[in-house]
Amino acid sequence: MNSTPTSPTPRFDLIGLVVSDLAASLAFYRRLGLEFPEGSGSAPHVEAALPGGLRIAFDTEETVRSFHPGWQAPSGEGRIGLAFHCDSAAGVDAVYEDLTAAGYASELKPFDAPWGQRYAVVLDPDGNGVDLFAPLGSTPTQ
Repeated sequence: MNSTPTSPTPRFDLIGLVVSDLAASLAFYRRLGLEFPEGSGSAPHVEAALPGGLRIAFDTEETVRSFHPGWQAPSGEGRIGLAFHCDSAAGVDAVYEDLTAAGYASELKPFDAPWGQRYAVVLDPDGNGVDLFAPLGSTPTQ
């Protein structure tokens, strides 16, 4: 048998998004409960802690081009999808209404999905779909 050393297993640690307008993106994700340092809207790179130890990071297009000069923003829809669990089915409607009233585009209005969730999709400032969901029949947690 050939004895080769094994390399350590990588650990999933960070979700990274490249954004066109960092301040606009941070404002959107703050409305969904993510916390960012004050004044970070003009930084080239910003991170927030997520439940379970993951992190989400936002880099401006200029930041990415600083180390990858040939990088081009993807065209079209559906670059990435993120999902936020709301505290209740009614919470999906409330968060959806808050985001769309603030001017964010709707992709799917809230509906009772056949897989047993109240479900909606709003687009972030870069056109990424952000799912809002909760089990049907759920009540708000206290």
